[in-house]
Amino acid sequence: MEASSSGITNGKTKVFHPVAKDVNILFDELEAVNSPCKDDDSLLHPGNLTSTSDDASRLEAGGETVPEKNKSNGLYFRDGKCRIDYILVYRKSNPQTEKREVFERNIRAEGLQMEKESSLINSDIIFVKLHAPWEVLGRYAEQMNVRMPFRRKIYYLPRRYKFMSRIDKQISRFRRWLPKKPMRLDKETLPDLEENDCYTAPFSQQRIHHFIIHNKDTFFNNATRSRIVHHILQRIKYEEGKNKIGLNRLLTNGSYEAAFPLHEGSYRSKNSIRTHGAENHRHLLYECWASWGVWYKYQPLDLVRRYFGEKIGLYFAWLGWYTGMLFPAAFIGLFVFLYGVITLDHCQVSKEVCQATDIIMCPVCDKYCPFMRLSDSCVYAKVTHLFDNGATVFFAVFMAVWATVFLEFWKRRRAVIAYDWDLIDWEEEEEEIRPQFEAKYSKKERMNPISGKPEPYQAFADKCSRLIVSASGIFFMICVVIAAVFGIVIYRVVTVSTFAAFKWALIRNNSQVATTGTAVCINFCIIMLLNVLYEKVALLLTNLEQPRTESEWENSFTLKMFLFQFVNLNSSTFYIAFFLGRFTGHPGAYLRLINRWRLEECHPSGCLIDLCMQMGIIMVLKQTWNNFMELGYPLIQNWWTRRKVRQEHGPERKISFPQWEKDYNLQPMNAYGLFDEYLEMILQFGFTTIFVAAFPLAPLLALLNNIIEIRLDAYKFVTQWRRPLASRAKDIGIWYGILEGIGILSVITNAFVIAITSDFIPRLVYAYKYGPCAGQGEAGQKCMVGYVNASLSVFRISDFENRSEPESDGSEFSGTPLKYCRYRDYRDPPHSLVPYGYTLQFWHVLAARLAFIIVFEHLVFCIKHLISYLIPDLPKDLRDRMRREKYLIQEMMYEAELERLQKERKERKKNGKAHHNEWP
Repeated sequence: MEASSSGITNGKTKVFHPVAKDVNILFDELEAVNSPCKDDDSLLHPGNLTSTSDDASRLEAGGETVPEKNKSNGLYFRDGKCRIDYILVYRKSNPQTEKREVFERNIRAEGLQMEKESSLINSDIIFVKLHAPWEVLGRYAEQMNVRMPFRRKIYYLPRRYKFMSRIDKQISRFRRWLPKKPMRLDKETLPDLEENDCYTAPFSQQRIHHFIIHNKDTFFNNATRSRIVHHILQRIKYEEGKNKIGLNRLLTNGSYEAAFPLHEGSYRSKNSIRTHGAENHRHLLYECWASWGVWYKYQPLDLVRRYFGEKIGLYFAWLGWYTGMLFPAAFIGLFVFLYGVITLDHCQVSKEVCQATDIIMCPVCDKYCPFMRLSDSCVYAKVTHLFDNGATVFFAVFMAVWATVFLEFWKRRRAVIAYDWDLIDWEEEEEEIRPQFEAKYSKKERMNPISGKPEPYQAFADKCSRLIVSASGIFFMICVVIAAVFGIVIYRVVTVSTFAAFKWALIRNNSQVATTGTAVCINFCIIMLLNVLYEKVALLLTNLEQPRTESEWENSFTLKMFLFQFVNLNSSTFYIAFFLGRFTGHPGAYLRLINRWRLEECHPSGCLIDLCMQMGIIMVLKQTWNNFMELGYPLIQNWWTRRKVRQEHGPERKISFPQWEKDYNLQPMNAYGLFDEYLEMILQFGFTTIFVAAFPLAPLLALLNNIIEIRLDAYKFVTQWRRPLASRAKDIGIWYGILEGIGILSVITNAFVIAITSDFIPRLVYAYKYGPCAGQGEAGQKCMVGYVNASLSVFRISDFENRSEPESDGSEFSGTPLKYCRYRDYRDPPHSLVPYGYTLQFWHVLAARLAFIIVFEHLVFCIKHLISYLIPDLPKDLRDRMRREKYLIQEMMYEAELERLQKERKERKKNGKAHHNEWP
């Protein structure tokens, strides 16, 4: 398509004297201006790739051979020259015909070329193929400030001293003997991405001679062309009225069934990529990114960005960075777990629990729960030591620092990516106003302080009232979550008695574990059900707020969904960590729920085992479910679609579908873009950091999941989903602020988990104050002798309430009824002056817990702030490169303009039109 073939100026068609190859272009433009479009059956052709139109016949008659390969691959119009930039799909039986006619007539008036094709499977389905000529692309690229390459980069190498150069030579010689990094991709298989090696500038038709244009058909890549066409479609009217604009509204009211850009052909090839090369970028992405055989290699982020756009590229860059940073966290967490395994036989506390056959514990529920020996919880005490040992505090501090280092280094990594992808100068001010906002507030306008142009304006009172209603809705939904947690609490206190009276001995003897396990599974089901409700409520509240731009809409929706799902996912975990067993009272004076149900107690071995079970089960189930929904669900849907096609056309008949039909049968991308992908990873980040002191294996599980997640997402984007619209983004948006908030919350929660949930502080107080080493400044295992007995209080069985008195009298232990039993607390014995009052050790432990929380938080926050201060957001070498590039661009633009003016002066001299006041 040549730039001089045709043009549209001020709504009129400017016709040149065309050659034969331009007949189709001029025909489309004349028809767009002069002829009405009655769903345009004149453009409609049956779905037959071998058939040619009259225009194609004229092209061949004019001496031009139509490329047969382009005609057969389903990526071009029937003439084989006009590349398909966008696809619209509708049904002929749809009643919204008039709106569609007006919309398509206005599409043609904008200069876009159109061609229609019926489906091979269902003649009711019509595909509208859109192509943007060079003139339209140039005009809108200038409006959208699309940055394009204009000069090859000149890399500046700083001066090196001779001594450093010699060292570099010796290091390079040594590296030759080392094996090559297996994680790196083969550079021969990756295409030369010109954008990364060129300086770029916003496209301008007046300065078109500055840009590197080898071929006007390929100057704008496919992703950019589709983005420009989508931008046009979002601004086209389909009815009279200010709010009757945009493709999104037509998709909502059913005028069109789907709208998407095309994939670049098949992702599979009969030939090997190593011997024959890649068929297209999609095939290349599949082989070097989405294939399971390359799970250990780095991601080709530049190619991902070129094919899917900067927004999706940034997501995979962040996911890869997060996964890489999980390696040290997973290694240290595994070390903490293995340290617990190695020191298990030397743990004095677990030894005493296992040998405490003469210590009888009080029942953990009313009536049906029996007395039990403390030694019966030996296994749970050993499991608790695996997670709650001497290295746990160090690991909690490490993870708090790790979260800060991860975020600070991600800022540096993002800055490098933004520079390489030319996003440094891309600002949010360039983003257009949402059509819905424009239609709602079109009557009130004010001057934009940046552009100086009038734009729709939302009054402050209207905005505040909408935000208040939205905040009320958020508060109500959080109350729903708390109510669901309350229901789980009631289930736990009711079920523990039921399981204690169960017929099966396995369940009866492990009633608390069975209660916890079933409660976690029920909680998971409630979480998944409420998530569906939260999505609809968040969408309703976000639309009610009427955000101004798409990024504001995404940020508002993201914040609501994160709050809903974070509270939904972690509310039960917070209950178990900080409330379970804390407010139960003591035997003889239990606190009850609604004066009926006795609150649940912790296991005799501690409360940490319940928290570990909660985190482990939720984390595994959530990640398994998410992976199934991300890949398994689209695979099943696509398989079902292919099965229906085989049933309709017969299994023996092989049909060669064009690319638009293949893509239409794929699953559309999520309506909220990358929201689900980000949300899944952010919630996982919360699990990995917030309660990591209780479950050190969380980073390892997250790492294993993310290694699979990267390839799952890549496979899904390349093979199972329609090609998403390429869009730009400078960073990961509001998610970064959420990550920082989680990092701060993790410091607080881990401090409370260590101080309150675990037995770290009580053991420390006993070792230094009450144990055999009291006053000696030691805290080894020998100093823990007698800790279990000191942490248990004595209760007289005759003091039980009538509704709490167990059915058994405990005679099965010693042959005579029991007089006393033990329970976890620091209280005086029943024969003291104040029966069951708190002992001095209780107050020492409480003071030590509060002191630890304050010291731990202040210490970790100081370390976090120090690290964030010491690590600059922008690497020094990148800052120098940016300054030098700015200087070189100014020089290049000046030289190019000077060269153009000199050429014009020479031409004037040849034509005898020289002026004395010329410059230069």
